[in-house]
Amino acid sequence: MSDLGTISEIIVSALLVIGGFFTLVGSIGLLKLDNSMSRLHAPTKASTLGVGSLLMASMVYAFAAGDGSLHEVLVMAFLFVTAPISGNFIAKANMHRLRNKPDLPPPPPPPDHVWSTYSEK
Repeated sequence: MSDLGTISEIIVSALLVIGGFFTLVGSIGLLKLDNSMSRLHAPTKASTLGVGSLLMASMVYAFAAGDGSLHEVLVMAFLFVTAPISGNFIAKANMHRLRNKPDLPPPPPPPDHVWSTYSEK
């Protein structure tokens, strides 16, 4: 029985370190990147993985202790659904904010037709 406890402690410790690392990287990216579109990318990607790892560590610990519940699964599902949507809305708001500034033209779209781009037509 102690082998199962040791394995679960190693898994929880690894998930906590991974979650802390991704959250730290997302926070540093939020502070260090230069414009708001780049700044938006760091917390929506890295911090989502970090919080997901921390929630997974909580789930493993709770199930190893015998008090398992699925609250963490619901929080993780809500986080993974809402983070990309809120990031998309923030990016759209930033594009509209830049569009209403007459002294700052939007960047030109790339010449290919592969990606959906922002252009004034």
